Amino acid sequence: MSLYPALLRIAGGACLACCLGLGGCAGVPQWEKPGAPQAEVLARLGPPTAVHALPGGERLQYSQQPAGTQVYNLDFDAAGRLVSVEQALEPAVIDRIELGRWTRDDVFRLLGKPAQVERVARFDGDVWTYRFMEPGSRLRRLHVHLDPGGVVRQILMMDENLPVDLAP
Repeated sequence: MSLYPALLRIAGGACLACCLGLGGCAGVPQWEKPGAPQAEVLARLGPPTAVHALPGGERLQYSQQPAGTQVYNLDFDAAGRLVSVEQALEPAVIDRIELGRWTRDDVFRLLGKPAQVERVARFDGDVWTYRFMEPGSRLRRLHVHLDPGGVVRQILMMDENLPVDLAP
């Protein structure tokens, strides 16, 4: 039994979901150049999944969650010019989250809406889950544990296991 046809269907579906999730294939956030006016970026990419106020500017967030694995943050200065583009669901960016200091709002501003919110028996609070690709093309899940006051208490990363039999 070959897994190749099933994997092609999954990959094709993921590509389609990626394009649809970012307003078609007209533009991709990582290709936007610093200095671009916000109105032009919005015209190319379409409406963001979230907008966050920043000191001295604004963040447009383009998330592919829950099915995709990327969240792009496009930060603009007060004059509406693009300052930076960052793919937030990467280990180096995730490592910025500080246990005991960051809050639900900080995580939301960095990573956007989670793919899943759940509760577990051994933790009193919510667990926000994000899907991401680790370098080397390994599909992972990031679990951010938020206590009842909304403070980050634990971060776990786990492999996302695909079903053994992907055949139709």
